[in-house]
Amino acid sequence: MSLPAHERLRALLADVQRGALDVDAALRALTPAAELGFATVDHDRQRRCGLPEVVFCQSKTPADASAIAREIVARCGRVLMTRAEPEHVLAAKTELPDAVWHERARCIVVDREPVEPQGLVAVVAAGTADLPIAEEAAVTAAFAGARVERHFDVGIAGLHRLLARIDSIRRASCAVAVAGMDGALPSVLGGLLATPVFAVPTSVGYGAHFGGLAPLLTMLNSCAAGVSVVNVDNGFGAGYLAALVNRQSDPRMHRP
Repeated sequence: MSLPAHERLRALLADVQRGALDVDAALRALTPAAELGFATVDHDRQRRCGLPEVVFCQSKTPADASAIAREIVARCGRVLMTRAEPEHVLAAKTELPDAVWHERARCIVVDREPVEPQGLVAVVAAGTADLPIAEEAAVTAAFAGARVERHFDVGIAGLHRLLARIDSIRRASCAVAVAGMDGALPSVLGGLLATPVFAVPTSVGYGAHFGGLAPLLTMLNSCAAGVSVVNVDNGFGAGYLAALVNRQSDPRMHRP
């Protein structure tokens, strides 16, 4: 488990004092940002926000994405890479052999300082076509320290499937609801839960679906209280939000 910030600083200064670490290396470890020429890595992100900077791989070359990830791992021992393609995976594993590829989520995770999962986040997906986005949310929430339960293929076209899972979903601190088509799942969950629902519209649907705009508007116009909406296909954003709520709900997850 990662040490609190003040304990990490104490350990760093102790290493300098006993000669195990030179002053330049200590200075690099304390510098809040690292310049890579093509990117500026925010090493202070974990102290400010509780999680290290996340690498968004889309539109980045595999070499650039893996170099950023290597820099983050060198400082804090863990990194999450999202929207990764197979080429990013190959490059990441060259730099970081312990990288784990979550293929459906399109995420790469390196975690050399794992923490015991706490609390509970429910990730609920309407249909099988929504699973890539749902898995992105689940992997993100788990990386952020939450225990995650998946409830997949429970869309309201077969309402009995959702109702069969509702008691389990109610045990969670919050729910991520992922749906395309008409995007009605979050509204139904919002009417059944006393906890926050983070709605994720997906670009899954027929005809005038408009690449996810139809479920986005449905979710934004939900008549159920307690539903908050992220952008189309933004599983990462919903998983991150859910993990923050989960952290506040479980005092064991509070970190200085």
